[in-house]
Amino acid sequence: MTEASTNVTFFSGLLQTVADRGRALVGYRRAAPPSVAGLLGLAQKLVAGRGEASAMALAASILVGYGALAPPQRLEFLTGAAKRFGPDLDALAAAAQAFLANPDEGEAAKLMKTAEPRRQELLRRLNHAPGGTLALVRMREDMIGALSDSPALTALDADFVHLFTSWFNRGFLVLRRIDWTTPANILEKIIRYEAVHAIQGWDDLRRRLEPPDRRLYAFFHPALGDEPLIFVEVALTDAIPAAIAPLLAPDRAELAPKSATTAVFYSISNAQRGLARVSFGNFLIKQVVEELKREWPRLTNFVTLSPVPGFAAWLRREAADKNSPAISAQARRALALLEKPNWSAKIAAKDAFERTLVPLAAHYFLHARTASGRVVDPVARFHLGNGARLERLNPFGDLSEAALRQSHGLMVNYLYDLDHIEENHEAFANKNEVVASSAVRKLARIKPREIAEAAPESGGVES
Repeated sequence: MTEASTNVTFFSGLLQTVADRGRALVGYRRAAPPSVAGLLGLAQKLVAGRGEASAMALAASILVGYGALAPPQRLEFLTGAAKRFGPDLDALAAAAQAFLANPDEGEAAKLMKTAEPRRQELLRRLNHAPGGTLALVRMREDMIGALSDSPALTALDADFVHLFTSWFNRGFLVLRRIDWTTPANILEKIIRYEAVHAIQGWDDLRRRLEPPDRRLYAFFHPALGDEPLIFVEVALTDAIPAAIAPLLAPDRAELAPKSATTAVFYSISNAQRGLARVSFGNFLIKQVVEELKREWPRLTNFVTLSPVPGFAAWLRREAADKNSPAISAQARRALALLEKPNWSAKIAAKDAFERTLVPLAAHYFLHARTASGRVVDPVARFHLGNGARLERLNPFGDLSEAALRQSHGLMVNYLYDLDHIEENHEAFANKNEVVASSAVRKLARIKPREIAEAAPESGGVES
């Protein structure tokens, strides 16, 4: 067991002892089974109370009771808490009037304090219970899928994000390298949480951890013990790769790290769904780059081999829109072939098909926007926001079923140029500008008529 794990275990046990004694002080016994109304009553006592030991006991009892509820009752509790512990609107109106009458620092502070929903204080106090932080992360997991149907839960979710952003800021995160000697309970979680390229059991995991040209790094938080927050898998190579299969092939030839020139981030997985919208990836990549440069100074390229999860859906929408400026009629007919079963195995003229797909992909990255003006692709937003440059488009880079469904097999390389990361980040953050290589920009300038001339006829795919 690591020193950090030992410390977490010690303090968790200490907190549990305090909570048990607090429970004895208030004379509370767990209800069996717990009811939503009973738990909301305990939450009311928790927010109104002042004693630390009794508060810890109440918090622990609420979390235990919540864990015993069925999923529908959990949502009922969360909805009830969201409504019951909102801000005092009458007091807020009075504080706002007082500020407008006398707009100084003191009145501003009073207004801010009054505007804070009591939900946030409830979450803070629940966090004092033993294991409270992880329990709250799991609690948010329970409600994420129901947000679109409940304005009350949406408000509570904003409180979770507000507090989690503080609790999980970079100063609390610990970077750890995961290798084949890492405890099995953590390795099992890596297998379970891998979200980009599924790990096919222990042998596959070993191939990603043990060879000298492979690395895996993860962020941990002291309050979550051995639960990783996010992790990145790295391959050391002598060139920028265009496809994922050679990197993951069981019989691939290992590369001596001293011969590597390129570090490839080929999979980044957020391990905790309850921490969605709390960003760690930008810190993770930058710190891993520092670690790799320290270990292997010869590395000159830091790139990703990334999926394009929004591309196929965007293409379908554009193809269905006869007025789309991005796709010609002939290109639209070619794209219809993508809807046929097993299309990737039946293409007789892949080069010609690429001439249709790749310029459209360049247009997708550089010009396609959501209704709110954001770049459509979520992975692109992540890397461009971190200061990367869109370097290269790789058709047929991933022929797995999921990739064919999401992106028609397209993968891309984002380049982290250490001399230009901040400049690229500023361009994207302030101007919504997609920083791309000249090759990608040239592809995006191809007109729909030119794409049509290069597009394969229907005979290019066997029926």
